[in-house]
Amino acid sequence: MIMSELYGSMVFDDRVMSKRLPEETYKEFKKCCALDLPLSLEVANVIANEMKEWAVEKGVTHFTHWFQPMTGITAEKHDSFISPTKSGDVIMELSGKELIKGEPDASSFPSGGLRSTFEARGYTAWDPTSNAFIKDGILCIPTAFCSYNGDALDKKTPLLRSMEAVNKQGVRLLRLFGRKTERLNVTVGSEQEYFLVDTATFEKRKDLFYTGRTLFGARPPKGQELDDHYFGAIKPRVVKYMKELDEELWKVGILAKTKHNEVAPAQHEFAPIFTSVNVASDQNQLTMELMKKVASKHGMTCLLHEKPFNGVNGSGKHNNWSLCTNFGHNLFDPGSSPEDNAQFLLILAAVIAAVDKHQDLLRISVASAGNDHRLGAHEAPPAIVSMFLGDELTGIMQAIADGRSFSRRANCEVKLGVHVLPQFAMDRSDRNRTSPFAFTGNKFEFRMPGSAQSITGVNVVLNTMIAEQFEEFADELEKADDLQAGISKIIKRVMNEHGRIIFNGNNYSDEWVEEAKKRGLLNLKSTMDALPYLTSPKNIKLFESQHVFTERELRSRQEVYMEAYCRLVNIEAMTMLDMTTMEILPSAIKYKGELVKTAKNSIKVGVDAKAETDAANTVAGLVNEANVKVAALKKALNNAHGFSTTLECGNCFRDEVIPAMDDLRKTCDELELNVAKENWPFPNYGDLLFSVH
Repeated sequence: MIMSELYGSMVFDDRVMSKRLPEETYKEFKKCCALDLPLSLEVANVIANEMKEWAVEKGVTHFTHWFQPMTGITAEKHDSFISPTKSGDVIMELSGKELIKGEPDASSFPSGGLRSTFEARGYTAWDPTSNAFIKDGILCIPTAFCSYNGDALDKKTPLLRSMEAVNKQGVRLLRLFGRKTERLNVTVGSEQEYFLVDTATFEKRKDLFYTGRTLFGARPPKGQELDDHYFGAIKPRVVKYMKELDEELWKVGILAKTKHNEVAPAQHEFAPIFTSVNVASDQNQLTMELMKKVASKHGMTCLLHEKPFNGVNGSGKHNNWSLCTNFGHNLFDPGSSPEDNAQFLLILAAVIAAVDKHQDLLRISVASAGNDHRLGAHEAPPAIVSMFLGDELTGIMQAIADGRSFSRRANCEVKLGVHVLPQFAMDRSDRNRTSPFAFTGNKFEFRMPGSAQSITGVNVVLNTMIAEQFEEFADELEKADDLQAGISKIIKRVMNEHGRIIFNGNNYSDEWVEEAKKRGLLNLKSTMDALPYLTSPKNIKLFESQHVFTERELRSRQEVYMEAYCRLVNIEAMTMLDMTTMEILPSAIKYKGELVKTAKNSIKVGVDAKAETDAANTVAGLVNEANVKVAALKKALNNAHGFSTTLECGNCFRDEVIPAMDDLRKTCDELELNVAKENWPFPNYGDLLFSVH
């Protein structure tokens, strides 16, 4: 199939609707989407029928309202198109009512207290701004998910609300510059890192199967020290996987663009082209599902955990975020002379202020038990939020704050010293891949999200905090007598009050940790350090004022996130105990017995048995040490289970259970190095990281 036929072939998109829908229906649909107006039932009925006809032509018999509950993954309930007739036959139909609304059970999804078990009714509502698509022979209709009382139970609803907030306040701000902007759109491109391991090897590891990461594993002789995997030649088996993944993504309208090897062995990256943040969030959820599904067809398992292997780089998800008008103007494009671009500098000031004010929320948006292992590990940004602007933009903003002119650096060309190679213009700033939130020319790259996380939460925070700042600036400038003087006043204030958030240096260095502390920046090292900030008065006011979350919805999410943290760490601890007592210790004890037997046989024939005896004593000592640490982990778990609140429980998991797990791992990893490989009960790091050829 040629690309023009393949791309979007499983999507009920604008191309399909413009051909199949009556002209008036199509125009009404586009108008409603552009202006956020509700669709009439009459229009919905026409669209539903054509959507059904299109799907049936492709062999589809069922549809589902596809939604994103607070589990972090997607959910679906399948219904057939079949309806009975009076004559006893059946027809295939999909009504506008069925398209617009569904009623899944809401009681069994995480709600953080918004729903009780006996309060089961929930609603899914069609989101017409995200295209329906066919997956596994099912018509998937993207929807929002709410409770009987209208509380948001999903990730899409707050995202749509935040998009409306930034649109409303952004349009206000732009009209002060004489722009006739009708709508402000948030666009996102999310880079996705992941690992591929051989499935047969994966299935021999309980820790990978149950938790997505290795809870044990001594470092192999070779890791990523030689930097030979990054951008290296892709292995043939992986090439075939990537080719099929591209094709599957293209079918459902996902603009898969870039693919390459990442830093760690067995690690890779995929990146799509920018699109609307709502669509990008839906597509990223679908992408993660397809990555796993396609990998299984090639005898591989796709690992999306943030830190599946200790001692090598973990996986992130870089959220490239930008704002564009309905005329296609990128608000983060500085133009040829950023120092003369008042609109750009004001927008930049809004981002600086928002990031500094809401460091806590940005950290919370990426908080998870998995991501705690990755952040600050000299491979990903630290848990300290800061932003990178580069020397030129920082210099411009600081010059305005100081009331002086800015001396712009002369344009330079990069010369490679070889005549046949071209010369090209040097960018105005270098890239800083250690920065959590970096300006990269016409967008901001938020590098803190973990690879397994939904990007909805990140973008809800980004959209809401910038909407608040736009509102503050618009309120002030609408009253100003002189727009330019008002802008200069704002920039000066922002740099004086919030300039501390700008850091263009090495975020990995110990010196930065000390410097950040002096600046008064937050260093929320773990999820449980961060989550209590979610319901601070400042954050409740932010989300309520922008109509993104009610206080009730915000508190529910805090409870859901803390509960998820506790449950995940509990599963990891229980898995460690299972693997240690059922696999590692029996294997080590058996190996010790073989060493003792060998030593006795050597002594019987007068051969020196010191090596065997020393080895047996080493294993015996480590076994005894592991037994002590197993008991300590069990005690820590019992302590955690004894608390009645998720806050107390989560703090105990952080302060007692995780340190006990680390202690047990250290001993068991040492055991691995002292037990013969054929006696070790599961594949080691070398087997896993170099299993795909």
